[in-house]
Amino acid sequence: MHLRSAALTAVAALSLSLGLTGSGAAADRTAADSPGDLVSSSPTSFRLLPGQPTNTRAWHITYRSTTAKGTPNTVSGTVIVPKDGRTGTRPLITYAVGTVGLADSCAPSAGFPQGTTMEASLIQRLVARGWAVAVTDYEGLGTPGDHTYTVGRAEGQAVLDAARAAQRLPEAAAAGVDRNSPVGIMGYSQGGQASGWAAELHRSYAPELRVEGTASGGVPADLLKAADHNDGNIGAGLILMAAVGQDAAFPELRLDTYLNDKGRYYVDFLKKNCVAVGTVAGLFKKISDVTVKNPLYEPDWQRRMRASDLGTREPDAPVYLYHGTADELIPYGVGKQLRADWCGRGATVQWTPIPLGEHVLGAIAGAVPAADWLADRFAGRPTSGNCG
Repeated sequence: MHLRSAALTAVAALSLSLGLTGSGAAADRTAADSPGDLVSSSPTSFRLLPGQPTNTRAWHITYRSTTAKGTPNTVSGTVIVPKDGRTGTRPLITYAVGTVGLADSCAPSAGFPQGTTMEASLIQRLVARGWAVAVTDYEGLGTPGDHTYTVGRAEGQAVLDAARAAQRLPEAAAAGVDRNSPVGIMGYSQGGQASGWAAELHRSYAPELRVEGTASGGVPADLLKAADHNDGNIGAGLILMAAVGQDAAFPELRLDTYLNDKGRYYVDFLKKNCVAVGTVAGLFKKISDVTVKNPLYEPDWQRRMRASDLGTREPDAPVYLYHGTADELIPYGVGKQLRADWCGRGATVQWTPIPLGEHVLGAIAGAVPAADWLADRFAGRPTSGNCG
């Protein structure tokens, strides 16, 4: 459900093999008690390519968040600020990346020091505007446990708590990241799901954050529709990844009991490797190739997958929503339905189709207009959206 290697290589020429962070031992802080509290922090670096530094300061952090079941957990991430001498309050983007893999070494924070994180070039464009950026690794990437890939609530909470953690990091505060910082939420594909969930949860989960707007693209707002579209199609491997993520959050689903030997082999492979979306998509063609029985037809699986649907709550800040009309992984109709659902609930939505855009082109073509739209929100310019 995310960014294929070939196009992203063309954009950023980045390696797909991610290394471990080069930062030193984390500096333990006081015991964390509430979501967004820092558990640890240590200096790291943010590079676009191997050996290519940026004019930034960065910190690897671990912080408290909340699982999909409502229990406390610890998530890792990165806080990046421009090295521009500014000390006054600056905007903060909490950024949600697309698919990177299931192994800890795939985490964005692992790749930033090496210059191998695929969306670094998109993040650098935000930093170049003078904005700070907090990038969550999501639950289970870079911290104990399996990655809860495509579990919307867990992702959205991790995104919001990354912003809270950035505001509580003293070194970032000295560079203008504070509780008065206007906050933007941004992400595409898996990151579109995560940012959309953050937008829907903001009012109830993190109302103290000054969220001015959310930019979400290529959003898998309906996982079951996306799965039906990809079964027998280009993205069949991504359905298995999503099943692994749901099973990580809800072990009672017992994914292993539905897998055949081939399926168990691929799950083990996915959990140990960082793989491009194109690679995952090409592993097999149908869910029946890797299962003895399709779990997505079972009521308990459907309930859990439906729990990650977007469009059931109104985002309380404006949203810029974009989607390629030729998206081969997340059907264009899924994006249109999310727009209709949010508009129907009274949200302010700027809907932007990307003509002839397939999945990766949507990420590339939509990034700058989305950031421009967020800049207008930070500047206090009004938007009425185009729901009417």
